[in-house]
Amino acid sequence: MQTIQSSTCVVMAAYNEAPVIGRVLAELCQKSYRVVVVDDGSSDGTCEVALAFPVTVLRHAANLGQGAALQTGITFALRDPGVQIIVTFDADGQHDPEDIPHLEEALRKNYAAALGSRFMTGGQASNMPLLKRLTLVLAVSITRWLTGLPLTDTHNGLRAFTRQAASQIHIRQNGMAHASEILSQIAALKLAYCEVPVRIRYTDYSKRKGQSIFNSLNILWDILGNKLR
Repeated sequence: MQTIQSSTCVVMAAYNEAPVIGRVLAELCQKSYRVVVVDDGSSDGTCEVALAFPVTVLRHAANLGQGAALQTGITFALRDPGVQIIVTFDADGQHDPEDIPHLEEALRKNYAAALGSRFMTGGQASNMPLLKRLTLVLAVSITRWLTGLPLTDTHNGLRAFTRQAASQIHIRQNGMAHASEILSQIAALKLAYCEVPVRIRYTDYSKRKGQSIFNSLNILWDILGNKLR
């Protein structure tokens, strides 16, 4: 259990990320943020690696999905009245901790949500596979249709919320559809939001783990399935 008294809490969902989560946490722990890792039923030692760092580790007994893990972490973070900003952050090494201050700065300008974008001016998507790019372009179009929000990036896990906004958003979609669900709730609640350019680092590890035809199509299927429910 960490004792850092930062008002920003970084919530990280992790599933079988033992090869990289140590490096990710080493970067984050150089900052002053509180960090909550939700081990979503990993079987590869992810939890044990995370416990070696000054972070709070929660664990699901079974794999429930990224959306469920994020909601667990957000609910836990909100129990602490000292937490005023909640940042969601991926565990696979794609996100850059140096982008977090830009999200915090946006919230201080009276936005309730700051959404990372790799596609807007100033954003980066280094070494992004073509299939992933095409999938995300289509996902942007579908999500704009579903939510009415004119966004440039709709499946970016790096985002920040004020305490009030985080307490209003309730993630019910356990899988990848949680990303479009969050945006739908931002639209329905009429929360003030903005996009912030961020850097996404596509590594050999992340491309091996996540960039398959099945996973790309699964993103689109989850988005459309969420609309039909």
